[in-house]
Amino acid sequence: MSDSQEEPLSIYCPACNESFVRVQADTLCPQCGMPISAGDNSYLKTMLWKSAEEWISRSEALQAAKDRQIEALIGKTLEKYFLQSLLGRGGMGWVFLGRHLQLNRSCAVKVLSPDLVARDPDYLDRFCTEGQAAASIVHPNVVTVHAIGQTDDLNFLEMEYVPGRSLQTEIRNGPLLIPRATFLALGIANGLAAAHRLGIVHRDLKPDNVLLTHHGVPKISDFGLAKRLHGNSYFEMPGTLAGTPHFMAPELFSGVEASPASDVYALGVCFYYMLTGRLPFPRRKMQDLVSAATTETAPNIRELRPELPLELCECLGLMMEKSPQNRPRDGIEASQLLQAVLGQTRDLESLMHEAFDHTRHVSWVRRGEEYQIDVALPDQRRQTVFVTHSNHRYHERLLQIYSICCPAEPHYFPAALRLNSRISHGALALRDVEDQEYFVITCSYPRSTVDGEEIQKSVLEIASHADAVELLLTGKDVN
Repeated sequence: MSDSQEEPLSIYCPACNESFVRVQADTLCPQCGMPISAGDNSYLKTMLWKSAEEWISRSEALQAAKDRQIEALIGKTLEKYFLQSLLGRGGMGWVFLGRHLQLNRSCAVKVLSPDLVARDPDYLDRFCTEGQAAASIVHPNVVTVHAIGQTDDLNFLEMEYVPGRSLQTEIRNGPLLIPRATFLALGIANGLAAAHRLGIVHRDLKPDNVLLTHHGVPKISDFGLAKRLHGNSYFEMPGTLAGTPHFMAPELFSGVEASPASDVYALGVCFYYMLTGRLPFPRRKMQDLVSAATTETAPNIRELRPELPLELCECLGLMMEKSPQNRPRDGIEASQLLQAVLGQTRDLESLMHEAFDHTRHVSWVRRGEEYQIDVALPDQRRQTVFVTHSNHRYHERLLQIYSICCPAEPHYFPAALRLNSRISHGALALRDVEDQEYFVITCSYPRSTVDGEEIQKSVLEIASHADAVELLLTGKDVN
């Protein structure tokens, strides 16, 4: 690149199939550590992977023209949609936050890039197939497609708008709690099961293609590579591979057609990634990645997280089997397998959303494996309540809810004992906090049976009781 040329603002990793903000001319992928070169190649993202060299051929002039096309659409009306802002760029075009002018509702509008159609008319066929495939799947764990249309020279899809974040964003904060990761994997498996029942294979399942609602429910998006089994042949292009290498099943690298079992393998890699925060086969070269994915066994996950139950590790191992014949055949079998591991236990984070999302005087945050809840009480008093798990075996865990009242000074004991006899919910107990004994109000529930309503009721009552004890014994508002 000459000194007069402006350096591109993004870099592209062919192994992750994602673009990132450029830090320097040549750098490492921030997700997998593979060396990558500067240059925005996101116009090919989530399409067909051949080799790293093919991803770095686009000129900056074309990128500038593309940016001007995007800017020209923001704030404009496209048929019956007002395009408010750009949400992201996909493999086939751009996704805008839109408003349906007739129904007055928010939606996501995916617009196919006109220059892709001009260079290759097959892009339009793939785009229409994406719309038809995704629109046929109606399921809580799949982003719904409402309409497909064309106006002037622009083709578009209207999709459900999912306010929230991607699963990839969630994982960047570190490994997920075991019940949370299992709950998300089960939701994704349920979405795949709905697609597989219709004979649809996603072909590019990965954390970036899973959106999380504000309530933490996973929704599979981007069926840009989806195909119907025994469908049109334009998906099968000789000499190419479809998908994202880190999440591709081993058989795909040898040219075997994608199948429901290859989607299950991708789900297994996503699950591994959620539990560890690491990809199973991080490599510095593409050929090493392919070799590892096809010949090596994934690192023992219990060496990274020793607390993982054996049955969960066995479930993960089945989904990541090298041979598709040894994996669950489709999302249906994967869902049954994960449900057997999870049992009736619900993900605690989704229960917290259920309990408190519509309770104005309560706010909460997760810190490690514990949830800290701030409750506003009358007379401008506040109380902090904690929700956590006991240290029992996975299926025997109790949900513990407690709130710290005040230091357990000996002269408080008689009054504290009298109070304990009058508390209807929970019990007043002693607990060591930073090497000092404190009075706490606490109660426990079997983890497998508790629901959001029960958590809400217990938290509010314990906050009230703990604050009353604190006020009576100290006359202060410490928590």
